[in-house]
Amino acid sequence: MFSEDQLPNHPFLTVTARVLFTLIFFLSGVTHFTDVAGYVALMPDAIPFREALVLLSGVVELAGAVMILFNWRPRLGGWLLVAFLLPVTITVHGYEMLHAEEAAWRAIQQASFLKGFSLIGAALLITQLGAGHRPAPPAS
Repeated sequence: MFSEDQLPNHPFLTVTARVLFTLIFFLSGVTHFTDVAGYVALMPDAIPFREALVLLSGVVELAGAVMILFNWRPRLGGWLLVAFLLPVTITVHGYEMLHAEEAAWRAIQQASFLKGFSLIGAALLITQLGAGHRPAPPAS
């Protein structure tokens, strides 16, 4: 269909995509430190060291977002976000989706569960393709 050098390759789009993708991780990463109790309350009681995990996950989330946003080792940043998203999506949103008593809360958790896996997919793409502008190929 298209060769690699015929694909759109605009630096504004790559920067915009990085900002849009990482915005959620910055906002939620900060609130991991400003609302520790709220995040702990979301976690199943069986999980040990919940406060420490909330703080650690905030660090991992913010580090991954910074790496992708500034295109500094974005593939590693993508892996950090996968490492954050996978357990959170399964243990928090998956658990609540299956065990919540209120139908509305179950629906919210189902949406969060699906969003988590969509974000994992996007982060996995970054682990493979990077997150930066590709320079134009040399003229022949």
